[in-house]
Amino acid sequence: MELILKRNKLIIGTRGSKLALWQANWVKERLEKLYPDLKIEIEKIKTTGDKILDTPLAKIGGKGLFVKEIEEALLSKKIDIAVHSMKDVPTEIPEGLQISAICEREDPRDAFISIDGTLLRGLPKGAQIGTSSLRRTVQLKALRKDLEIKPLRGNVDTRLRKLKEGQFHGIILAMAGIKRMGLESNVTETIPEEIMIPAIGQGAIGIETRFDDDFINEIIKPLNHQETSICVLSERAFLSVIGGGCQVPLACHAKIFKNKKLKIIAMIGDPDGEMPMIKGSKEGNLEDAQKLGKELAEELLLSGGSKILRKVYT
Repeated sequence: MELILKRNKLIIGTRGSKLALWQANWVKERLEKLYPDLKIEIEKIKTTGDKILDTPLAKIGGKGLFVKEIEEALLSKKIDIAVHSMKDVPTEIPEGLQISAICEREDPRDAFISIDGTLLRGLPKGAQIGTSSLRRTVQLKALRKDLEIKPLRGNVDTRLRKLKEGQFHGIILAMAGIKRMGLESNVTETIPEEIMIPAIGQGAIGIETRFDDDFINEIIKPLNHQETSICVLSERAFLSVIGGGCQVPLACHAKIFKNKKLKIIAMIGDPDGEMPMIKGSKEGNLEDAQKLGKELAEELLLSGGSKILRKVYT
């Protein structure tokens, strides 16, 4: 407990949504168990992504829509740590900051929720599905070209309310958020990773700190989950090579098997659906996790991913 004597207070910065606050409180509770003498407060920060709710993220553009303002508070020392959903964190971290811990991952898959319990494959032709994710849209279209995809923004409760109001036949949400909010009873089916590859970092909570804050970096260490960290860093290595933002449908998911081998699967899609979706996978040793992510990205770019990126950005 020698560390605690250096400082007795810690401020966590987070978005103000129910899910973001659940994640911040989850981190707070674990730190309180480890360090009972440490007083921990939560500071809610509104991000650009929280302010613009009537426009799909792909149209807003830019990176770090849900983290920029929180990182600014961290750099200015208004908060001591930032708690993020790792899927929201760009691969380029501002100078002076670092991701110090990646906590154990919740179910990374996507969940389908229909208004009447109908499975995804059983929906009628022209059924309206709510999602604002290009990643989900492209993979959904590959599965069912006959469905109509409609934009859907807002928190988990808002999206479920819109479904119950009859605005959609079904919606797709991250299973991790549903489980954390205790809403599993709403789920019609979970979609296998092979059919709908999850977003990079989906289901994982990341803790960002100042690089030179030795005290904070030391007390955060026990919250890092090694297997989750290996997988998420592999996925982020893939993203670092692709360099895509919200405008490009991208997906990448890494998983560790019982034989201690890592398998990484990924996808690059054309938002207009004119060009074929590019998919691939690689397997290897855990110590090569980030190398595997970069190699897979290069393979997908050579297989047609570069053409898709050029089309999107020109």
